[in-house]
Amino acid sequence: MLEVYADPCTVNSRKVLAGLDFIGTKYNFNHIDYFTSQQKSPEYLKINPNATVPAAVDGDLYITESNAILQYIADDAGSAYPKDAKERCNVNRWLLWESSKWFPSCYIYLVEYVVKPLLKAEPDQSVIDAEAPNWNRLAGILNDQLGKTKFLAGDNVTIADISMAAPMHLHEAQKLPLDKHPNLQKWLGEIEKLPCWQKTQGAVDKALLPGR
Repeated sequence: MLEVYADPCTVNSRKVLAGLDFIGTKYNFNHIDYFTSQQKSPEYLKINPNATVPAAVDGDLYITESNAILQYIADDAGSAYPKDAKERCNVNRWLLWESSKWFPSCYIYLVEYVVKPLLKAEPDQSVIDAEAPNWNRLAGILNDQLGKTKFLAGDNVTIADISMAAPMHLHEAQKLPLDKHPNLQKWLGEIEKLPCWQKTQGAVDKALLPGR
């Protein structure tokens, strides 16, 4: 059985856990506590030398990138990760874009407006102001795409949608200006209705928004 190592409250762990539930993959869950730096333990470093979560192990295969885990588990998942080469390429390009462009930008809002207050620190508005033009540019790309298709790669939810939504999983607390991008806002509302998303939201809220 697939062994999954994750902390359910982190963006990339939540992404994989939601994807596993969406696809219906059976797995064994191993909790790696990010906030106590368990991902840096000697035992875990043997699994993932990058000291990041999540990771997955299937026999002698070690997978250490969240989107790679999604691709692996979804290989035979039908419309969630189409077999057609062009359709799959379309999903893959959004997965790559999420990890290289979207996640880093959304993460700045997460750190400033969620993580810092959790650590009793003040957000740095200058950091947000510096990132805002880039975030809105990227959000505009998504907004344009979602004005053409219901979901990122067409009419069906794919692992690209699960991946793209993850960095926004606390969008209200992150103060992401989604109202400027109505197609993106509508799409996110649809993702939030998915049972896999609702099932994995509680751990995020409990860890990062205590008392709310």
